[in-house]
Amino acid sequence: MTGIALDTPNGEAVDSVGTEDVLRAQYYALLSRLLVQSPDVETLEILADLGADNSAFGTALGNLATIAATTTPETVSEEYTKLFYGFGSGGEVLPYASLYLTGLLYDKPLAALRGDLAEFGIIHSNKNSEPEDHAAYILEIMHHLIMNQAGSSVTYERQQAFFETHIASWMQKLFEDLETADSSVLYVPVGTIGRLFIGIESEAFEMAA
Repeated sequence: MTGIALDTPNGEAVDSVGTEDVLRAQYYALLSRLLVQSPDVETLEILADLGADNSAFGTALGNLATIAATTTPETVSEEYTKLFYGFGSGGEVLPYASLYLTGLLYDKPLAALRGDLAEFGIIHSNKNSEPEDHAAYILEIMHHLIMNQAGSSVTYERQQAFFETHIASWMQKLFEDLETADSSVLYVPVGTIGRLFIGIESEAFEMAA
C-alpha cells in the first residue's frame, strides 16, 4: 500500500495471489511511492538494499541502490521538489495522464479513469489535492487490481485493458522524461526502472493474450 489517497473495499485475501503477481504489484507500489512523495530514510534504506543482475532492469535497480545508499532525505527532497513542483515556476515533470495525452489538465483521460474507478469500487479519499490521473495514483490502482484489493476480483483481461488505457498509453514517456530531467539524480534510475517495467508488463500482457 502506497497510501496516495485510495479508499477501497476489502477484496479477496492477498494470499490468493500468485508469487509472480505479488512481485509485479510490489514494483507498481514502489514506483507509486517514489512518485507521490520524496523518499524518507526508511524508503532510501529499502532502495539501497535492492538487488541487481546483468539485465538492463537489474542494472537500473543496482544504479538506484548505489545512489540511494549515499543520498540523504534532505538532498532527495530538494531533487523531488525541483522535479515535480519547482520553486515558484513549476516542476520539470508534471505526472498527469491528461497532460501527457491531450496537453491539458483535468481532461478526458481523467474522466475515463474515474469511470473505471467507479466500476472497481475505488474512490478518492481526498487526503490530498492530486487528481486521480496522477501517475502515482494510477500505479497504486494497478497494485490494488493485481492484489485483488478492489471492490471485486478483477480478471487478468480487465487488468490488461486498464493497463493499456491508463498506463501503456503514456507512462513510458513520463519515465523517459524523468531519466533526462536536469534535476534528476536518484530519479534517473527511477525513470529507467519505470520505463523498462512498463515495457516488460506490455510484453507480458501481449504474450498472454
